[in-house]
Amino acid sequence: MFNVLIATRFAWTIASVFGVSGLLHFAGLALIKRAYANWDFAPGFYRVAGAMQLLAAFFLALPITRIWGVMPAGFVTFATVVILLNNRQYVYSVPGLIMLAALVPAALANPV
Repeated sequence: MFNVLIATRFAWTIASVFGVSGLLHFAGLALIKRAYANWDFAPGFYRVAGAMQLLAAFFLALPITRIWGVMPAGFVTFATVVILLNNRQYVYSVPGLIMLAALVPAALANPV
């Protein structure tokens, strides 16, 4: 039997990870700017990624919009994993794959 309480905690944990990551992107740390520049992204694209992550965090935190939070979270995480694999940073893509797997129970935590 699937426990909704455990899935809800998964969703809150994932929401906090996306929230912290989104805030770090918006802060514009030199490390993040350098990574986006090395991968040939536009100069302000890190803010777009941060906005998507904050949107996903907000939606994941609320039970009524949780399924809507899984969608941008899955999109951002999948795109991140693809970019990391494309740049041959295989070890760094493993946490993203774990995050994608953790989104499944978070999607099932929708109480509606």
